[in-house]
Amino acid sequence: MIRTTLTGITISLALAGCGTSPVGDPVDNAFGREAGALIDTGNFGNATMNNTQLMTGEKQYVYDLSQRFASEVLTTVNFAFNSAHLDPGAAETLRAQAHWIRQFPEVRFRVYGHTDKVGNASYNKSLGLRRAKTAVNYLVSQGIDRSRLEAMVSYGETQPLVVTEGQERRNRRTVTEVSGFYERHPTVMDGKYAEVVYREYVRSGEPTTGLNGISGSDFGVESGLGGGE
Repeated sequence: MIRTTLTGITISLALAGCGTSPVGDPVDNAFGREAGALIDTGNFGNATMNNTQLMTGEKQYVYDLSQRFASEVLTTVNFAFNSAHLDPGAAETLRAQAHWIRQFPEVRFRVYGHTDKVGNASYNKSLGLRRAKTAVNYLVSQGIDRSRLEAMVSYGETQPLVVTEGQERRNRRTVTEVSGFYERHPTVMDGKYAEVVYREYVRSGEPTTGLNGISGSDFGVESGLGGGE
């Protein structure tokens, strides 16, 4: 019995020495498999796998960019009662939004319209949508491609910031949000989402003031109070 076992081991070693692949090796019995039956160990199809991971991770990049947008720009503009007209404050906020949006040509945005609870629901939904369209039109006037913007069907009175049945300016608003990537843009086609998220503003390199560390006396100007007309 022992002699038989040793003989079997000897035969196995001999076969291994002849170049037969061990069981479990990816090329084991490769010539006996059907075409395409070779098990993928990760080397084959990595490009497809990488693209899939990028697409799967797109939502996270959109979320990250949304957080950045909300932290760096006012996303909400408010309206007068029963109005879709932009006052100077609302226009200023939208100009700031447009400046931010121009730095990210790969990104798309949605504008949602809201109202307070005064009036019937149908009218308020229509009014909210008009507010959203007004905001989108203003962003377009600031040089943003309309294809990157979407005025959404209004939430009307259904999502108040302040719960009240009366007039409330904070509820009469539009909210601009990052909605995704512009799929036809070359950067997005290359899957470079992270580069978009972490891109700096053009103005980020500008100093906050041109006179850092410079006093009036550096220019030969005497500092002091009074004496002016």
